[in-house]
Amino acid sequence: MSEHNHVVNKDGNVTIAKVSEALDRIDPEQKEVILKNFEDFRSYLGKRIQLAQKIGLGEEQLAAAAEKIADYLAAHEEPRNSEEKLLLELWKVGSKEERHRLAHMLVKLARN
Repeated sequence: MSEHNHVVNKDGNVTIAKVSEALDRIDPEQKEVILKNFEDFRSYLGKRIQLAQKIGLGEEQLAAAAEKIADYLAAHEEPRNSEEKLLLELWKVGSKEERHRLAHMLVKLARN
Protein backbone atom coordinates (compact mmCIF):
# COMPACT_ATOMS: atom_id res chain seq x y z
CA MET A 1 0.00 0.00 0.00
CA SER A 2 1.44 3.38 -0.92
CA GLU A 3 1.96 6.17 1.57
CA HIS A 4 -0.98 8.19 0.23
CA ASN A 5 -3.34 5.55 1.70
CA HIS A 6 -2.01 5.94 5.25
CA VAL A 7 -3.23 8.26 7.98
CA VAL A 8 0.35 8.94 9.09
CA ASN A 9 3.04 9.71 6.52
CA LYS A 10 6.80 9.07 6.74
CA ASP A 11 7.36 12.46 8.36
CA GLY A 12 4.97 11.60 11.20
CA ASN A 13 2.33 14.06 10.02
CA VAL A 14 -1.25 12.94 10.54
CA THR A 15 -3.87 13.37 7.84
CA ILE A 16 -6.98 13.37 9.99
CA ALA A 17 -9.22 13.38 6.91
CA LYS A 18 -7.94 9.90 6.04
CA VAL A 19 -9.00 8.32 9.36
CA SER A 20 -12.46 7.42 8.04
CA GLU A 21 -10.95 5.85 4.92
CA ALA A 22 -8.57 3.77 7.04
CA LEU A 23 -11.41 2.62 9.29
CA ASP A 24 -13.49 1.66 6.26
CA ARG A 25 -10.65 -0.59 5.10
CA ILE A 26 -10.70 -2.73 8.26
CA ASP A 27 -12.10 -6.18 7.53
CA PRO A 28 -15.69 -6.42 8.93
CA GLU A 29 -14.85 -9.60 10.86
CA GLN A 30 -11.80 -7.97 12.43
CA LYS A 31 -13.85 -4.87 13.27
CA GLU A 32 -16.43 -7.08 15.01
CA VAL A 33 -13.72 -8.78 17.08
CA ILE A 34 -12.30 -5.40 18.10
CA LEU A 35 -15.66 -3.83 18.98
CA LYS A 36 -17.40 -6.81 20.58
CA ASN A 37 -15.57 -6.60 23.90
CA PHE A 38 -14.64 -3.25 25.45
CA GLU A 39 -11.34 -4.53 26.88
CA ASP A 40 -10.36 -5.79 23.41
CA PHE A 41 -11.28 -2.39 21.97
CA ARG A 42 -9.26 -0.60 24.64
CA SER A 43 -6.30 -2.91 24.09
CA TYR A 44 -6.45 -2.38 20.31
CA LEU A 45 -6.47 1.39 20.77
CA GLY A 46 -3.65 1.18 23.30
CA LYS A 47 -1.43 -0.66 20.81
CA ARG A 48 -2.19 1.89 18.11
CA ILE A 49 -1.40 4.74 20.50
CA GLN A 50 1.95 3.14 21.38
CA LEU A 51 2.80 2.91 17.68
CA ALA A 52 1.77 6.52 17.12
CA GLN A 53 3.91 7.70 20.03
CA LYS A 54 6.92 5.77 18.71
CA ILE A 55 6.78 7.71 15.46
CA GLY A 56 6.52 10.97 17.35
CA LEU A 57 2.85 11.88 17.49
CA GLY A 58 1.98 14.22 20.32
CA GLU A 59 -0.97 14.41 22.67
CA GLU A 60 -2.96 16.80 20.46
CA GLN A 61 -2.45 14.67 17.35
CA LEU A 62 -3.58 11.59 19.27
CA ALA A 63 -6.65 13.40 20.60
CA ALA A 64 -7.52 14.72 17.12
CA ALA A 65 -7.31 11.19 15.73
CA ALA A 66 -9.39 9.88 18.65
CA GLU A 67 -12.05 12.50 17.90
CA LYS A 68 -12.18 11.45 14.26
CA ILE A 69 -12.43 7.77 15.23
CA ALA A 70 -15.19 8.53 17.73
CA ASP A 71 -17.09 10.53 15.10
CA TYR A 72 -16.78 7.61 12.70
CA LEU A 73 -17.94 5.05 15.28
CA ALA A 74 -20.86 7.24 16.34
CA ALA A 75 -22.01 7.57 12.73
CA HIS A 76 -21.33 4.04 11.43
CA GLU A 77 -21.29 1.49 14.25
CA GLU A 78 -23.83 0.32 16.79
CA PRO A 79 -22.51 -0.07 20.35
CA ARG A 80 -21.77 -3.73 21.13
CA ASN A 81 -21.59 -3.36 24.92
CA SER A 82 -22.63 -1.07 27.76
CA GLU A 83 -19.32 0.83 27.78
CA GLU A 84 -19.61 1.68 24.10
CA LYS A 85 -23.25 2.69 24.63
CA LEU A 86 -22.22 5.09 27.40
CA LEU A 87 -19.44 6.56 25.27
CA LEU A 88 -21.86 7.06 22.39
CA GLU A 89 -24.39 8.82 24.61
CA LEU A 90 -21.68 11.09 26.06
CA TRP A 91 -20.42 11.81 22.55
CA LYS A 92 -23.89 12.71 21.29
CA VAL A 93 -24.65 15.18 24.10
CA GLY A 94 -21.20 16.73 24.25
CA SER A 95 -20.24 20.05 22.73
CA LYS A 96 -17.23 20.23 20.41
CA GLU A 97 -15.05 21.24 23.34
CA GLU A 98 -16.43 18.45 25.56
CA ARG A 99 -15.85 15.89 22.81
CA HIS A 100 -12.27 17.07 22.50
CA ARG A 101 -11.72 16.61 26.25
CA LEU A 102 -13.38 13.18 26.07
CA ALA A 103 -11.02 12.26 23.23
CA HIS A 104 -8.07 13.19 25.45
CA MET A 105 -9.52 11.05 28.23
CA LEU A 106 -10.04 8.12 25.87
CA VAL A 107 -6.39 8.32 24.82
CA LYS A 108 -5.38 8.25 28.50
CA LEU A 109 -7.74 5.33 29.17
CA ALA A 110 -6.34 3.33 26.26
CA ARG A 111 -2.76 3.93 27.44
CA ASN A 112 -3.40 2.41 30.88
